[in-house]
Amino acid sequence: MAAISDDDVERVRALVAAIPPGKVGTYGDIADVAGLSSPRIVGWIMRTDSADLPWHRVIGVTGRPAPHLRRTQLENLRAEGVPINDGRVSMRQARFDFSSAGH
Repeated sequence: MAAISDDDVERVRALVAAIPPGKVGTYGDIADVAGLSSPRIVGWIMRTDSADLPWHRVIGVTGRPAPHLRRTQLENLRAEGVPINDGRVSMRQARFDFSSAGH
């Protein structure tokens, strides 16, 4: 994995914090906006430094949460009104457009 700077971590944290309730962002979207080379870097940052963030709003592009997060993440997203069908977030309806937020 590429070296991750404190600035990278802060950019990712700011982008995750900017996702409003009822919307989700993908690891790839965040990586693109943050100028990172891989969505996996976002995943690593989220695993190590996201306890105080709305981590549940970050999901894979397929709309399915990771198995170990599935129940909690889907419960949190449902509570915010995110459309979910058969355990999958409706990305067409819920995907946050970072470009419209000035990022």
